[in-house]
Amino acid sequence: MSESGLRLSGRLALLAASMRAGGARLGLGELLAAHRALAAVDPGDRGTAYHALRAALCSRREDLPVFDAAFQSVLGSGAPAPGPPPGLDEAGALALPRMAIPSGEGPPSITEPESEVVPAAWSDVELLREKDFADYTDEERRVALRAMKRLAQRGPRRPSRRTRPSRRRGSAPHAGRPDLRRTVRASLRHGGEPVDRHWREPGDRARPLVLVCDVSGSMEPYARMMLQYLQACVAARRRVEAFLFGTSLTRVTAELRGRDPERALTRAAGATGDWSGGTRIGDALAALNREQGRRVGRGAIVVILSDGWDRGDPALLADEMARLSRSSHSLVWLNPLKAHPDYEPLTRGMRAALPHVDHFLAGNSLASLEELAALMERGLKEGGP
Repeated sequence: MSESGLRLSGRLALLAASMRAGGARLGLGELLAAHRALAAVDPGDRGTAYHALRAALCSRREDLPVFDAAFQSVLGSGAPAPGPPPGLDEAGALALPRMAIPSGEGPPSITEPESEVVPAAWSDVELLREKDFADYTDEERRVALRAMKRLAQRGPRRPSRRTRPSRRRGSAPHAGRPDLRRTVRASLRHGGEPVDRHWREPGDRARPLVLVCDVSGSMEPYARMMLQYLQACVAARRRVEAFLFGTSLTRVTAELRGRDPERALTRAAGATGDWSGGTRIGDALAALNREQGRRVGRGAIVVILSDGWDRGDPALLADEMARLSRSSHSLVWLNPLKAHPDYEPLTRGMRAALPHVDHFLAGNSLASLEELAALMERGLKEGGP
């Protein structure tokens, strides 16, 4: 393939990547269709190339303004490349469906032959992984919701008294108990001889998960994304309880159930009477311990999502945190402010709560939620705040 063909292939890949970042649904098929479209017209005519690419890459009316912005950003005001790649199949094999540009540079103009496009793995979610929730746009929240649904399926497990069939005998204690019922039943096919022996192994089940989210005024930049995470967990797994608090505690598990996330979020927000108000974490945890204790249950993993700004009594908060820590399997605190490199837990609320916290994490991005999911899968007992 000629050098000009490789440059054009890289520009088309950047054009598709820019459109995906704007919300368009594009894949490898659309990218190859763009190569075929340029091969069928005169790419030297900018207007003809524009309409050919728009027909190949835009499948919805909403994609048209996204395409215009991406076309102007990637191809600039210069003329298109001299011609299409001579070998279309080879171009399709070399051009990845997603491309990344060198760090520290903007999208290269088509008039800069010395710019070098570096192929790399790319995805919308990967770009948002480290981005702070407070800086998300509405479109980025919709993209992040898909990632949250996948994270919500990863939850804590605990050993069960019930066993399950196993294909082989284990070496650990209680790992390879004989399954006499299945063994006897299988022996009937062989005249009563136990030719096929069967075994059972210990099973597991979902450990209860309790999510307590702060929706006070100081948490407003993060409250919506946190509520989306709560809804994804309630919809994806069993034995999940969700609570919101500001100056009082509100159970929103029933409101967050359902297939439509937007309706669930609207119901949950409507059920909370002190959204974006003050914060009394100690009073909220007292209600959780005394009024919702049967729903929380012993052995649950409790996750508190709050920045720790509290107007209540620190002594009350410390007492309720100690009580919650004794009744739960693990107590996790997610604080969006912890993501800042200079952050120190100096507020009276965090100073009162931290001695009773098993894990202290940042809750400001998808990466922090991935860290929480990994901890829950490991059991959360190793480590501490």
